[in-house]
Amino acid sequence: MSELGAQIKEEQLILNRKREPEVKKIEKKKTSVIQEKNYPPDNKKKEDSLNLKYDIVNVPPVSNFKTTEIQGEDISPKFSNDYQSNYFRLGYGNYGKFLADANISGKIQENVEIGADAHYLSTNGLKKEYNWSSKQNEAKIDVFSNIYTESGKFNIDANYAFNNYNYYGIYALTPSNNDVDLQQKVNKFSVNGYYDHYSNEILNNVRVKSYFLSDHFGASENYANLDVNLSKHDFSVYDDITANGDLGINLETVNSKFDILNKNTNNQFNFTLSPKVTFYKGDSYLLIGSDFSFLNSKNSSNVTEESKNNKFYWFPKAEVLVAAADEFKFYGGIDGGLKLNTYGNLLDENPFLISDLTLTPTETKYHFYFGLKGDVDQTFKYDVNAGFSKVNNAQFFYNNNLFDTNISADRQGYDYANTFSSIYDNGTLMEVNGDLQAFPMENLTVDAGLHFMKYKLDNLEEVYYKPLFQFNLGAKYTMLEKKLNLGFKAYFVTDRNSNSYEVSNIAAIPNYTTIENKNEKVGGYADLNLSAEYKIHKNFSIFALGNNLLNAKYQNYLGYKVLGAQFLGGVKITF
Repeated sequence: MSELGAQIKEEQLILNRKREPEVKKIEKKKTSVIQEKNYPPDNKKKEDSLNLKYDIVNVPPVSNFKTTEIQGEDISPKFSNDYQSNYFRLGYGNYGKFLADANISGKIQENVEIGADAHYLSTNGLKKEYNWSSKQNEAKIDVFSNIYTESGKFNIDANYAFNNYNYYGIYALTPSNNDVDLQQKVNKFSVNGYYDHYSNEILNNVRVKSYFLSDHFGASENYANLDVNLSKHDFSVYDDITANGDLGINLETVNSKFDILNKNTNNQFNFTLSPKVTFYKGDSYLLIGSDFSFLNSKNSSNVTEESKNNKFYWFPKAEVLVAAADEFKFYGGIDGGLKLNTYGNLLDENPFLISDLTLTPTETKYHFYFGLKGDVDQTFKYDVNAGFSKVNNAQFFYNNNLFDTNISADRQGYDYANTFSSIYDNGTLMEVNGDLQAFPMENLTVDAGLHFMKYKLDNLEEVYYKPLFQFNLGAKYTMLEKKLNLGFKAYFVTDRNSNSYEVSNIAAIPNYTTIENKNEKVGGYADLNLSAEYKIHKNFSIFALGNNLLNAKYQNYLGYKVLGAQFLGGVKITF
């Protein structure tokens, strides 16, 4: 997704949600049956509750916040009437923004549900800010099936998505023709599967993820991930001490090929074994384990010889949680691991990447952390933690220069210093996270999150596109017997560093001269979003969304201004 609107990945806030033990929860559109007979079993409930940290601590407070050029955050409320799970929504707003999405699902047997989900969004972009095209349209269609058996639950889904946009963030070299072709289009087809075994006897769960990605410039990427979790849970060790034994098996492979400039080719394969034993006493526990990984990677291009890397890794894994009371749970631990950087994942963060990247895995050699969390009388939940990591090949985005400096060149749309590459460096990372959720009234939920991160790198002079502080604040309120749902979300991000280029034309020289500034500032911002939905009839609602209400045309990436204040209204039909 790209950058012209004050937008995060689509997020729907459920205003009359149950008070589940999570500080943050982002819900996808309906892809599962809401009520399941005798699910989850008691041992699953125990496992989930004692491992609550994994739903909170490892998710930065604003990790899903991302501006795009076409829409603001979809914080439209969602009515959770089980008998009206199907809907169609249509909306229109300024900047030529058009929204259409729908969901339909139903049971074809008592234990089998099938469904489909579709989403489309388009905008005309910032016509008054740029003389060239900044419009965008994106769509996604998903079909899914949920199957419930006596022994476990299956979920299968397949989806196709495209994002059609422009490299409009030109700041250094103005095109001679306003009709310049800046188009980029990304297509992605995904197939995913998940099986959850109700009893944790030997088999716990199996997850499969895969996708095929292509873009306008001939790039292609194939990705597959198989994750198998074996377990033996709830066996007695001594008196009131029980234990869980788990073995995770993960296979991950990605093949990326690019067809322009240096024509980089990247192949990565990672195999990981993750044994662990967890000892429980009441609500306290001690986890001891390790990750053993084998990485095979190959990189080649038109300008470099093929490089190969075969390496074994060991990562520690340990965690202790002391539950003094529900209100005070102290925890700490150490972990680490490998992350494969893929073209698809990096495009999710920054859609304006050049279609020619060197992809290198990031190694978190170790990550120490400690924190405090609690649940005060089901009305106030919090989690505060801090950590320190040693990271090799940490990934950052870097502004590209002109690829062809010849003044008379037939310039491509990506060759105006308007794209980004991926660069890597070793260093350390210090982080502080805080999340809270409060329920001051039955029909009001308030949440907040803070994320502080500070890198110290070995080689790079500046840390690019990583803000020091990020803060979010949200509220959900329902009134008039749940006919009116209101939502609020605010984001605050501090300045970020980047590099930039100054391009000049000196007489009698056939090439442009470029000078790099390695300490450019991309300003921080505040982004406020409001939503409302009123249920006129059990099958008919009207809604309104307001995004980036401070009308700040800030930049998430240098040159790429986001849409200003956005207003969108429409109707929603449920059945």
